[in-house]
Amino acid sequence: MSPNSLPQDIPLESVLDSVPEGIFTVDLDWNITFFNQAAAEITGVSAKEAVGQKCWEVLASNVCDGECPLTPCLKEERSVVGKSGFVLRADGEKIPIGISSSPLRDKSGKIVGGVESFRDLSPIHQLMQKVEERYSVEDIRTNNAHMIRTLQILPPIAQSTSTVLLLGESGTGKELFARAIHNLSLRKDKPFIAVNCGALPGNLLESELFGYKAGAFTDAKKDKPGRIELALGGTLFLDEIGDMPMPLQVKLLRVLQEKVYEPLGGIEPLDADVRFVAATNRNLEEMVEKGEFRQDLYFRLNVVRMDIPALRERTEDIPLLINHFIRMQNNLKGKSIRTVSENVNQILLSYDFPGNVRELENIIEYAFILCPGEMIETRHLPEHLKPKEEKLSEPVCGPGRVSLKAGMAGQKHLVVLAALEKHKGNKSAAARELGISRDTVRRILKRSAAK
Repeated sequence: MSPNSLPQDIPLESVLDSVPEGIFTVDLDWNITFFNQAAAEITGVSAKEAVGQKCWEVLASNVCDGECPLTPCLKEERSVVGKSGFVLRADGEKIPIGISSSPLRDKSGKIVGGVESFRDLSPIHQLMQKVEERYSVEDIRTNNAHMIRTLQILPPIAQSTSTVLLLGESGTGKELFARAIHNLSLRKDKPFIAVNCGALPGNLLESELFGYKAGAFTDAKKDKPGRIELALGGTLFLDEIGDMPMPLQVKLLRVLQEKVYEPLGGIEPLDADVRFVAATNRNLEEMVEKGEFRQDLYFRLNVVRMDIPALRERTEDIPLLINHFIRMQNNLKGKSIRTVSENVNQILLSYDFPGNVRELENIIEYAFILCPGEMIETRHLPEHLKPKEEKLSEPVCGPGRVSLKAGMAGQKHLVVLAALEKHKGNKSAAARELGISRDTVRRILKRSAAK
């Protein structure tokens, strides 16, 4: 028997009905000509009801509006593989599906319609949600073995009074860990104060940390409390501690050792009832060897050390973080985006994320501006992440080319300008198309004009 033939007593329809994936065919007018049993079970529409109707009337899918996977089959004679979408069941429930489609030809090779297969992704989505719920502490989500061990020891570390040193690349979420330590500690009802040691020159950083008394210097008209005083009873987070100037390191060392400090211009030491959490993306051990960081301060800070891996070292967390940021953006922007397409998922899984978790969050925020529906597709991604065939060879608007390394803010600006040009300067219409508020449009334009 030929491998492409079937026993005469087994109809092809019976074989297709035994396949667990939904399968249906359409003619050149988009009328359904076949609808298998799995398709009926997934959609809640029987084959008898489906055959003869337009496919979009039966499936009610988000991909039916301009992104139909059967269109390339009928119009361009090519197949589509790995597309994602949703179908609206007869009972109103939205079912996530993975879709593939191909042209349907007769014996002479002439295209007479298209065939589409789709599978229910609900079990996968539910499993991802269960995994996410299992490994989460505060606002930190992970499925990475190293991160899981870190989260497991986070509560007892938080309950202690020890100084904590957080090490990791920029964007890995060190401040998120610092806040989690505070929120899980006995000091949670007291202030959490953060200061970036690399954002201010040494003299200003000193007055920010310790405060000053009136008359301490020319412009000191009245007393000003420092961050240490503001954090009394709570937690003081010293971000980018590796950028702290050497003279200030000496003063910080005294605070850590003796639990007292003196404001600039002060004559009496004050109690420093503060829990210190420090963080840096620099190698402090190498800095100590080079004489760029005090060894005694390093030992005082390095009581409890927590290393936070880069996102490229914990790719299993990317789907969890995508879902988390989607939910967060939905709450902020009042949208109802549910997921990303399989192609987008693969792009993000293979990307090395030099900006780590912060960059992933920015990518999802950017996609929210462009995505009008329920699923983020590749065309909604920043330009440098799009597949080569989808990258723009011309700028979104205006003369010149758009650099692939343009910042998120610049790309948002271009997108807003394009929408404004389309709607002849009508900010309300542009905002509606982008799914953002008129105020957000105004802020994006204002930020770009200020640069």
